[in-house]
Amino acid sequence: MQVDLDDEEGLEVQMAPLIDCVFLLLIFFLVASTMKKLDKELPVDLPVAGLVSVNAPKADDLLIIGVDAAGQTYIGTEPVTNSMLHQRIKQTAAEAPARRVRLDADQSADFVHVLRVLDLLSFEGLDNVGIHLRKPDDTK
Repeated sequence: MQVDLDDEEGLEVQMAPLIDCVFLLLIFFLVASTMKKLDKELPVDLPVAGLVSVNAPKADDLLIIGVDAAGQTYIGTEPVTNSMLHQRIKQTAAEAPARRVRLDADQSADFVHVLRVLDLLSFEGLDNVGIHLRKPDDTK
């Protein structure tokens, strides 16, 4: 079947569906980029690991406790006092006793501060504790 097109009826690109597609793509990328969880970094100089282990998958329910060189304790990226730390550990142990805990301790931090955190975790029954180390080939 042959279609006769008059000179007045030229082929045109429809702009409305094209603009709709562009807006849908824009919305998709905006939503996808805001769902990414941002990890803030503590100013902690981690000790270097002697052996490199297999990378474990990152758990979303991981409790991260940090100790910097001055002995200041952090939960996530927020500085906390000793009583706040004890209260948060007690609350976590009551909610989920098998919850994983990661300890980020600065290599120049006094061991007393690290031991205090480990004692609190042990006292409250949180035994699934890992210490975060830097790989030998990582730079600061």
